[in-house]
Amino acid sequence: MASTVALSQSSLITTLRLLLPRLSPRVWSEQSSSTSQFSRRLTLPLLPSLPIAIPAAFHLNLPSLLPGLWESILRAVPKKKTSHSKSRHRQMAGKALKDVTTLNKCPACGNLKRRHYLCPYCVKTHPTDIFSLAVTPTQIISASGASSIKVHDTTQPESPLVQTIEGAHKLGCHHLVASRNGRKAASVGFGGEAKIWNFSDDAGWKEEGRVVASVGLLDGSGTGELWAIALSEDGQYLASTTYDGRINVWDTAAERTKIREYETKGSFGMCIDLSADGRFTATGHENGSVYVFNNDTGRMLHSLPGLVKSVRTIAFSPGGKLLAAAGDSGIISLYDVASGEQVANLTGSAAWVFAVDWSDTGEFLLSGTYDGKARVWSVDQRVCVATHTETDKPLWSVKWLPKKVGMSERFATAGATQSISFYREATGG
Repeated sequence: MASTVALSQSSLITTLRLLLPRLSPRVWSEQSSSTSQFSRRLTLPLLPSLPIAIPAAFHLNLPSLLPGLWESILRAVPKKKTSHSKSRHRQMAGKALKDVTTLNKCPACGNLKRRHYLCPYCVKTHPTDIFSLAVTPTQIISASGASSIKVHDTTQPESPLVQTIEGAHKLGCHHLVASRNGRKAASVGFGGEAKIWNFSDDAGWKEEGRVVASVGLLDGSGTGELWAIALSEDGQYLASTTYDGRINVWDTAAERTKIREYETKGSFGMCIDLSADGRFTATGHENGSVYVFNNDTGRMLHSLPGLVKSVRTIAFSPGGKLLAAAGDSGIISLYDVASGEQVANLTGSAAWVFAVDWSDTGEFLLSGTYDGKARVWSVDQRVCVATHTETDKPLWSVKWLPKKVGMSERFATAGATQSISFYREATGG
């Protein structure tokens, strides 16, 4: 009987400890000030020697009793989480693909095409990148890494293909220029050969002859002796850069003989341009140098500062007062030709600038960059007034088209898309 009572007493003590795990003597004494306690003695018949104090009623200050408990409970409450689809929907708001509405029918074949693009069904585009464009009063001429040169008529709304010069350069053509009167053109191939082309209303473009370079990277081949080229307004004089920084001037009327040579500091000549009046020649080089030469005196007029990285494109304004130069820095610098001072920097291009071209009035400057953006700059305001993006592929060449009476100015771009895109400046489409 004694063992049974001892076992029952031990079980009761264990049960009470489980029911009241936090009411330790220390905690009980700490809460004595804030707890009203009434107790009474209870003597069980079977346990005469076990007095137990049972609280009859008490009030606890829970925050002080259980510090930090509420913070953990609040953190455990589940929050409302935005689903991935809803989050993606918010991010893409207003960025969805838009319907192409600028469509019309090709007048030649009747197929549906984009309004400002050549018809892909009846006009064969270049199979490789288009590296250069040349503009005449009635045509636009394109050259690529393929062997042929193609001519499109810009007097008609759809700019149809009117001539293909097959086998012009076996290894492809990297530079192509035309005189302002539209009667003479010149092209340079990757094989180092340079050709002069003559235009007639009856036969179109025909080869007139070749420019022969006596020296070059390879003995006798002329490779590297002609890279970037520029033609005078009447097409009589052809200027070219070389691999070692020299500038050569050729007379196309006198059996294409070299009549002048300018010397620089030996850096590769990447671009060249002649002023409209033929008085000045400007060149841009791999080391960032820009030089202006006076063709009347045969001497260097200016060595222009401001650009550190390679200069890939250079162009005189129609009046010959300003010179634009740009390249790997992404900045288009404007220089005063008379004084040689840098008058402005056109910033905003995040990629290499491969081509610049002035509008006929000199009010706007057009640029094409490596990221596929064509930008129109206001020369007076010194800001970009329009940005056109049809692709993220490089634009190797951009050209303004001759302005027509009653029409807004237009321009064309070409590059790694292997096609020519036409834009109207006023609408941007």
